[in-house]
Amino acid sequence: MSDATRGVSRRGFGLLAGAGVAIALTRGDAQATAPALRRAYLGTYTAQPGGGTGIGLASYRPRSGQLTSTGVLAGVQNPSFLALSPDRRTLYAVDERAEGAVTAVRVGAGTPEVLGPARGTGGADPCHLSVHPDGRFLLAANYTGGSVSVHPVGRGGMIGEVVDVIRHTGSGPDPERQEGPHPHMVVTDPGGRYVVAVDLGTDTVHTYRPDPRSGKLREHQRAAMKPGAGPRHLAFHPSGRHAYVVNELDSSVVVCGYERNSGVLTPGTVQSTLAPGTELGERNYPAGVLVSPDGRFVYVSNRGHDSIAVFGVECGGAALRRVSVVPSGGSYPRHIALDPSGTLLFAANQKSGTVVVFRVDRGTGRLSSAGAALRAPVPVCVLPV
Repeated sequence: MSDATRGVSRRGFGLLAGAGVAIALTRGDAQATAPALRRAYLGTYTAQPGGGTGIGLASYRPRSGQLTSTGVLAGVQNPSFLALSPDRRTLYAVDERAEGAVTAVRVGAGTPEVLGPARGTGGADPCHLSVHPDGRFLLAANYTGGSVSVHPVGRGGMIGEVVDVIRHTGSGPDPERQEGPHPHMVVTDPGGRYVVAVDLGTDTVHTYRPDPRSGKLREHQRAAMKPGAGPRHLAFHPSGRHAYVVNELDSSVVVCGYERNSGVLTPGTVQSTLAPGTELGERNYPAGVLVSPDGRFVYVSNRGHDSIAVFGVECGGAALRRVSVVPSGGSYPRHIALDPSGTLLFAANQKSGTVVVFRVDRGTGRLSSAGAALRAPVPVCVLPV
């Protein structure tokens, strides 16, 4: 692939350095400095009609939430999910294709650039990836391949060849969506000792113990969800004692207990992601789940109902109380993300081609619009940094 194909269309992106640059405003003799612009990255499907040509680049103002497109890093195929390294210098993207792969991008300062070749994951259609907290391993969930893979991360963030591929087995009662295993997320627990993989196809959350040297995974536990629920994503409470699993096929979120020392996940109470009496024009498919940095609120996106459910966290994380369900500002919110401060929530609305920013009330958890939506080609992931 040529440098031109993988180049950046800047459109002003070169004005940003690192995480951002302060802008000086002069009024008369007084000079005020605005908060630094922050970067955001957008995932898309390049193979879909109307899709993008690579990873979308954007900037946002942390005070107002104003989001502006600044270009695209072209040439990365189907970058439908993105993750940042612990040192914030490298961005990783899945290449969600039959020949599944992952790509590294240098983003620490200046113009983003692809690092080395894409690496095959050993499974088809990777739809999620994450970096181990020590930065040494990259984990990927291969949806169609029914597997979880591990890559070493070398000096400078370069991805090595896959070192482990764990293939799930089994199925679920939904013949269209659960004919076989479909891992949809893989992430390391808050303590860094265990890896958790959420499998929509088998209604199972797998826990693995990674080898600290090789990164290879050894199965530790399987937690069964309700048959046909279709667990998609999981988010840990900051305390590490609870986790919240969102189920795509039955519009529910499950509060789970979690033992950090033993790595045992225990499913508990189940709650709908929709308000009582909600009437749907089409089937609803919950997608993303987030926990606020202070652990007081949980957010879930609903595709179909096109909304974001806000829950208050009670009993130290062991219970959820529905606060509100608000429109997502577009159609099919596949992904939601909080900025590092937890004061802005970003929603990637896949079908309407919009990324919407909400202000977060730190006291109540409620969401309010931060302004006009950003138009983007098939946005399926948003990563504000």
